[in-house]
This record gives sequence, C-alpha cells and structure tokens, in this order.
Amino acid sequence: MPGVRPGGRYRESVSVQPSSARTVGDYTLLALLGEGGMGVVHLARKADGPRVALKVLRPHIVGDEEARRRLAREVSSLERIRSRWIAEIVDADPWAPTPYVATRYVPGLSLHDQVLREGPITGVDLRWFARCLAEGVASVHAVGVLHRDVKPSNVLLEGRTPILIDFGLARVADDPKLTHTGWLLGTPGYLAPEILYGDDATTASDVHSWAATVAYAGTGHPPFGRGPSMAIMDRVRRGEHDLTGLPADLGSIVAAALEPDPARRPGLREILGRLGGDAPAAPAPVGPVADDPFTLPLALAAHDDSVAPTRAFPASGRDVVDDPDDYPVDLAPVPERASPALAPRRGLTVLAAGLVGGAAVAARPYLTLAVLLVGSWLLRTCTVVVTAHGDRRRLRGARWYDVLVAPLSAPWYLVAALPGALLLAAWTLGLGLAGALVSYALGLSTATSLFVTGLCVTAGVWVGPGASHVRWPVRVVAHAVARRTGRWAVITVLLVAAAGFLGHQASLGVAWSPFGEPHLLGR
Repeated sequence: MPGVRPGGRYRESVSVQPSSARTVGDYTLLALLGEGGMGVVHLARKADGPRVALKVLRPHIVGDEEARRRLAREVSSLERIRSRWIAEIVDADPWAPTPYVATRYVPGLSLHDQVLREGPITGVDLRWFARCLAEGVASVHAVGVLHRDVKPSNVLLEGRTPILIDFGLARVADDPKLTHTGWLLGTPGYLAPEILYGDDATTASDVHSWAATVAYAGTGHPPFGRGPSMAIMDRVRRGEHDLTGLPADLGSIVAAALEPDPARRPGLREILGRLGGDAPAAPAPVGPVADDPFTLPLALAAHDDSVAPTRAFPASGRDVVDDPDDYPVDLAPVPERASPALAPRRGLTVLAAGLVGGAAVAARPYLTLAVLLVGSWLLRTCTVVVTAHGDRRRLRGARWYDVLVAPLSAPWYLVAALPGALLLAAWTLGLGLAGALVSYALGLSTATSLFVTGLCVTAGVWVGPGASHVRWPVRVVAHAVARRTGRWAVITVLLVAAAGFLGHQASLGVAWSPFGEPHLLGR
C-alpha cells in the first residue's frame, strides 16, 4: 500500500479523500451499500476473494498522523473479535492514501428493515435470535471491548440468524483515560439510562441495548416508544417500557435486562443460561493505551472543529442514514460509576429545591412567581434549541456555522416555546390558586397559606403539561450534584437552610411588592 506505516511520518501531501475510482487499495468496488457520517460503505472484492463491506473513511475522520494511529489501535482491538454472530474485521489499512476498514459482508436486511417489511419475529425464531445476539455481544466483551451501539439497524439477518455489525462506537473497555471525555453518541431508545446520565458504558450497558433490540424484534416497535428524543430518554431512565407481544419467558428476561439500575441487570452468562446458549468467556482485560486519551470514536469527534469540546452532535461519530429513530445525545460524563444511592440523593436534592421554591413564594410571592414562570419558559426554550440543533446535525451533518445557528435562532425559539410556556403557566397558577383556596378554607395563617401555595406552584411547574422540558435540565444538574457525596450533602444542606431562612422571613412579614397584599389569603 502507498503511504507511510507506523514508525514513519505521514506525508501531508497524500490525499485522504474517499476514492472516486473503482478501486481502493487492492479492492475493487462493486456497489454502494450506504453512506454515513464516518464514511462510505461499498460492496468490494480483492482479486477472486470473498466479497466484503468496505468502509472508506472520510477525510475529516482520519486527516492526520495522530488520528491514523488511533484508528490503527482501534482496529487492532476489534480484530481480536471472532464469532459467527459478528461481522468481523477482515482487513484494514489506516495508513493507506484512502484509509479503509473491511468487514465480512452479510447479504441480508437489517433487523429494523426486516421487521418493517415482514413484521415481528415470533416463536422459536425469536428465541434463537435472542440467544445468538447475546452470544455475539458476549464475544465482543470476551476480548475486552464494548460495542456501545447495539440496536436494530446494527443487526443484519442472515436467514434467521442475527449478525452484529458496525463497531463505529466500540471502544476498549478497560481504557482508563476515556472517562474524562464529554462525548456521548448513540440512539436514545437503545442507550442504557446510565449512559444518558453521563456514566461510563459497561458490559451492563450493552445488556440493556441487547434487551431493547430483542424487544423490538419480538414486538415490532421500540420498547420505549417513539417521539421526541427527550421523551424517549425520560422513559428509558424511568424503565417505562412496553413489552406487549413478547412470550412470557423471554419477556421476563428482557424486562430484567431493561432495569434502570445496571447493578440489578442479569449478566450475559445468566441470560445465555436461561436461553440455553453457550456460556460466554469472562471479559478479557485490556491494557491502557499509552499517551492517548481517546480511542477511535472519540478521536473522530475531536476532529470536528465546529463543535465545542464538551457538547456535541457530531455527524462524524456514527452513521446517520439507517434508522429514522436515531438521535444523537449530548451529555458530559463524570468519572464515577453509577451508585444505587444516586437516585435517592438526586430526589432529595430536587425536593430541597422544591422547598426553596415554596418558601420563596411565601416570602416574596409575586417576584418568585415571575422567576418560576419565566425560568420555565427559558428552560423550555433551551431544550427546544438543543433538540432542534441535534436534529439538524443528524439529518445533514455538521457544518462550520453550527456554532452560530443555535444562538442566532434562540429568539425564534423563544417565540416558538411561548405557547407551551403559557399553557404550563396557566396550569401552574391554577394549581397554586387551588392551594390558596384550600388554605383559606382551613383558616391557615398568611405565611403558611403562601407556603402551601408555593409548593403547589412548584409542583405545577414540575408535572404540568410540557414540564418535561423543565424536568430534564433540572434532573441533569441534580444528578451531577448527587454524584459526589460531600458535594451533594453540602448543596442539599444549603438548600434546606435557604428554605428555612426564607420561611423565617415570611413569618416576620411577607414582601408583597410590587403589588399590594390581596385579601384572599390568611385571616
């Protein structure tokens, strides 16, 4: 192959553009199979050898020597995977003028397309599908690699046998230098909830994705439904899945594997034991990558200069043409693993913030109501901007001007979010008025009545129509606070103290500015 190999210096003058010729290296291109953010996939053949799926990588993916070294390390890891249920890498040349990766060609439809065309898989075929796919994922884990993108469009059907493809998001499982990155890519309906919270992926994350994919195969619909990406992610985090149509025995296995808490999910060894498959080998440890904070997928994203380093919807991180339900996700992970104590700690932090809201209404009713309602409007606008920004990049790829589009479009989204914000405000004020009337009927003091009203208003902002746009960013912040015990304790105590202080202020006298005191509350 032309080009400089490891140990030499890559020549900047060598082209890395996807070849427009009918050959790439020693391969003859036979047909175009697909195109995505990372590259173009061709059906190809070397001499009289077997046909392969040849992914020709885009120039911005591997445009310099460092990126090529990362690609070489990633390929070295993935080449160790050997399984009849995996489309293994059969050849690769990261140092060619046009770098490529060749995998076994599987002449079949994806599970996504097969189910759309023929309907759900049923009977013994479904159990066979679930077992083979679990063995495939286990073979990935056995060499110390996580797939990280198990989903219907990444499973091809060779007859009735599933073949797992596309390791565009795979990464070495034990690389300790990966935890600080802010990049997260995937499909919300098939990403485990801990990944949505920003935790590192684990073998349990692939188990969750396996279960969601099996559920789709057996029911014909995504287990967490369709709709806006934030709504899907909220259902994933809550474990609100629909497995209607799955056989009872398989349904119980899938339900257990879809547990929001990764510690409660069965491992692949247990799953295969229940399905009657071969027990997987223990995951092999992988040594750290020297002097390299990223493996390939993270390096790919890092080459998109138009994106801030801690938040992104990069088109270069994965293919975007095969699944209409795919949405990129941007969350910043933190080093700690998920803990069973996270959920109650996060709930206590949100509860303490709610107490602050109720006490603030008691101390300064009009000012606090204005802050809560305007704040919910702004949060709704922010989530709409982020979702629209991600959808644009998902559909047409990254552009250099993306960094300007979001702030420049914010005024329009402020207007677009206003009807929903007004509906939530009406709901919230109605709930607050109901609390005030009940307090008046019970003859409570003015301060107590206002506190009850404030709690009702805060609850209205949290659970009213369209409140998911408010809950999501608040929960993300609360989750970040809850991850460190010391930080969580300090912040939660400060919130409770603030609520107590505001309650004390209310007991001394309510600040009714800028309006006068109404005669409805108190005696």
